[in-house]
Amino acid sequence: MKSVFLISAATFLAFAEKGHAQADLLTDSLHVSLDEVVITATKAGKSTPVAYSDISRQELSRRNDGQGIPYLISQSPSVIMTSDAGTGIGYSGFRIRGTDASRINITVNGVPVNDAESHTIFWVNMPDFASSVENIQIQRGAGTSTNGAAAFGATVAMQTQRPEMKPYAEYAVSAGSFGTVRNTVKWGTGLLYDHFVFDARYSNIRSDGFIDRASAQMSSYFVSAAFYASNTLIKFQIFGSKEKTYQAWTGVPSEMLKENRTYNPCGAYMEDGILKFYDNQMDNYWQENYHLIASQQLGDYWNMNLTLHYTRGDGYYEDYKASAKYGSYKLPDYTDPEGNTLSRTDMVRRKWLDNHFYGGVYSANYRREKLQMTFRGGINKYDGDHFGRVMWTKAANALPKPDYEYYFNTGEKLDYNIYTKANYQFLSFLNGYLDLQYSGIDYQITGSDDKGGDHIDVDKNWNFFNPKVGVNFQQNGHHAFASFSVANREPSRDNFTEAAPDEHPVHETLYDYEAGYTFTHSRFQAGVNLYYMDYNNQLILTGKISEIGEALTTNIKDSYRMGMEFIAGVEITPWLHWKGNMTLSRNKIRNFTEFVDNWDTGGQEVYELGTTNIAFSPDLIVNSIFDFFYKGFSAGFSSQYVGRQYLDNTSSKDRSVNPYFVNSLRLGYVFKPACMKEIGIDISINNLFNETYETNGWVYSYLEGGEREKEDGYFTQAGTHAMARVTFKF
Repeated sequence: MKSVFLISAATFLAFAEKGHAQADLLTDSLHVSLDEVVITATKAGKSTPVAYSDISRQELSRRNDGQGIPYLISQSPSVIMTSDAGTGIGYSGFRIRGTDASRINITVNGVPVNDAESHTIFWVNMPDFASSVENIQIQRGAGTSTNGAAAFGATVAMQTQRPEMKPYAEYAVSAGSFGTVRNTVKWGTGLLYDHFVFDARYSNIRSDGFIDRASAQMSSYFVSAAFYASNTLIKFQIFGSKEKTYQAWTGVPSEMLKENRTYNPCGAYMEDGILKFYDNQMDNYWQENYHLIASQQLGDYWNMNLTLHYTRGDGYYEDYKASAKYGSYKLPDYTDPEGNTLSRTDMVRRKWLDNHFYGGVYSANYRREKLQMTFRGGINKYDGDHFGRVMWTKAANALPKPDYEYYFNTGEKLDYNIYTKANYQFLSFLNGYLDLQYSGIDYQITGSDDKGGDHIDVDKNWNFFNPKVGVNFQQNGHHAFASFSVANREPSRDNFTEAAPDEHPVHETLYDYEAGYTFTHSRFQAGVNLYYMDYNNQLILTGKISEIGEALTTNIKDSYRMGMEFIAGVEITPWLHWKGNMTLSRNKIRNFTEFVDNWDTGGQEVYELGTTNIAFSPDLIVNSIFDFFYKGFSAGFSSQYVGRQYLDNTSSKDRSVNPYFVNSLRLGYVFKPACMKEIGIDISINNLFNETYETNGWVYSYLEGGEREKEDGYFTQAGTHAMARVTFKF
């Protein structure tokens, strides 16, 4: 693989000139249609009765200074993002309609990328992936049927870049606040010998982070080889990454917010009465993805697609555990040379994940003037080992052997699904939509856990039927739709391993009602979408987190999300455009019962709170974007307001994230010198007015001495900070 990256862009371009003159032999329309077959079965179109937004390659490129996908889509309706390091680089995430990524279906070329066990996605393992993305579609609500994790708030479908038919090379360098530097190199051969196209990218990102020690060292690559014939596309893609980030998973304690907003408690320990921080409190992970894609046009009405995929992941995080119990690591108490028996000592441990995810997805698509049908399915297998090792103890000779392994368990998951979609044009302005999916899941966890070595034995099977139906109206710029969907979702790994002894997680069900109207004119657009998402046994965030910062959930019997999403856009002048969106929502739990640990009695107190707000679900989200274009100059001014987010489900203001209003400015200019295609210069100023704000947090509250106490952490974001970028295109 390394040899691929050592070939210079100039060599690629010289070689590619042999096929440059032949590029016109393959029409752009064929090129586009064959590539679209790959994801057409997972994306929504204009006649699909769902609420969705598309983000183009150009939009992603304008904002891409090295931040992750969550930052780049944060201006979309009902989307909010958060960043552990406070800059959007490293560990970051997003929520849509109040639901986090573990409840959002995310695919690349129709292949699931949600982790099979946690259901979430770690964007830190996909640094600068946006540089290789053609477009992103966000479907809000249950969306259309797809592969992978169930969509309980949204679906995010990403398509990797289409092969370029003409040779090119590109180099971009970004640098800015907090020691952030990104280098990206891209090149492609264009069409060679009528049939072959090769594209590649390599990126490297470094940042110190806004939060103390929240550094990130990340690199990634993308390589694509495609073969085109008159009715055939075969494409092999490899993309992967390596990341090393200092942990910033626990946030800033509330009592430190006024004193030190960059404080990071990760890695803290005391030595001789002095507070110190462990230098190697790091997360290390490697990931490689392989996609083999074949698309075939069969006559005028049918096309087929088959994608085989394999993902390999391997890595660990290391941390310093001060005053750890020997028993928690299956070690006997230690007797020192003076005969004293010690039950605790300082330790350094590593917790590993070694996993494989592989399978295949297929589709057959039928297209006629009045009827479009898709038959699609997939089967995917996950096999992951979880194990932990003690690397060092302060007490000498306490370990029976070097790299002592204190737990090991294996997670295995098989998921399979089949679905059909049909869209029928009843009248020129009216079509009906039917989507029927069957999904089966087999999941097992076996081995010892990481909490003292207790045996884990989970063996669960689920069979789900997920129907969707809707109607769609389009005429003279008016577009309206209505739909009803059912979705089911199984519990995640943490729902089992982090559950209390008397807690038995069950699957959850969503009944999603959607209706929308949009009017489009040549110079403006306006629309509204109404939704009511009724949940049975919704797995709702409790406000607690695991030791690595994963948000924990529990089943809540009766809850709902309802709201209105407004979108608008206008061409004020040919060189000044505005677009915006606003979400007004109510996110409620009916008859909520709170259980609070009582440290004095060792039991729990029970509080009947009635109807409360669902945690992390703001009632108001507003986005505004102005874009200015004049000759080679461009500018963009974006704003986002996010209402109050509660950290638990009690609607307590004392345990919440305050509303915030953030503005950013981007300036750019493009030169077109004779020696190359173009040179682009961009400057981005984020948080222009230095807003003091947090985007996320966690809380654990309890009773002690008759008083309500809490432990918490808030994820503070950087004040005014800037990035500059220069892009050379050949």
